[in-house]
Amino acid sequence: MADTVLYEVSDGLATITINRPEAMNAMNTEAKVALREAVRAAASDPAVRAVLLTATGRAFCVGQDLKEHVASLTADREAGTGQTMSTVREHYNPILKALTEMPKPVVAGVNGVAAGAGLGFALAADYRVVADTSAFNTSFAGVALTADSGVSWTLPRLIGQSRAADLLLFPRSISASEAYEIGLVNKVVPAAELAEQALAVARALAEGPTVAYGALKESLAYGAGHTLAEALEKEDELQSKAGASEDHAIAVAAFLAKEKPKYVGR
Repeated sequence: MADTVLYEVSDGLATITINRPEAMNAMNTEAKVALREAVRAAASDPAVRAVLLTATGRAFCVGQDLKEHVASLTADREAGTGQTMSTVREHYNPILKALTEMPKPVVAGVNGVAAGAGLGFALAADYRVVADTSAFNTSFAGVALTADSGVSWTLPRLIGQSRAADLLLFPRSISASEAYEIGLVNKVVPAAELAEQALAVARALAEGPTVAYGALKESLAYGAGHTLAEALEKEDELQSKAGASEDHAIAVAAFLAKEKPKYVGR
């Protein structure tokens, strides 16, 4: 992995850290490729039972590196090509699909500004722990672009169609407290405690019933776009899968023994 993104696995938890603090973790091509490969590695590794996505410095991620973007647009004009915007297909889409579709929980530890694609990364997580000094901004319309990085899908599901349209059409900075009030984030903590508390949430999930968590992710995504009848069929399918897991047997035995279950992630 390139050092623009750090990757570490410990006791079932993969920690992915965006590491371009000098650029407020803006995503240049190197960082996008590294993040894509890190997320894919976490998704495919059976030893990984949860993921913590966070960043170094004073920003979580401010989105696309506009300096590189402008240089690429200039090269496109000179060559008569349109390669610049292929980054959505080549980088952002695979990152978002891996985050949202992996059958294990993802926690975003948001340490600062999350804007544009950075907002998309945070919203793709299943649980967001954010510093009280953090802020959120859709940003896209501010540079005459439309939403990418899954924001058109995640944002209205979290805060509703009307609020999502407002934030996309009229980009503005949303404080951590407002983000919590409108349902954009799960937990706001003092900035000095962000690393510790985000890790605690991610660690708890890494020690939990992984198969059940994966089924919960799938059922929530499925239920958002299907009828009740279809959702009930999906619940039946996924409950059968969870019920056949080793962790379910462990949980039931621990309940009867009045002990705390020790899950194995299978």
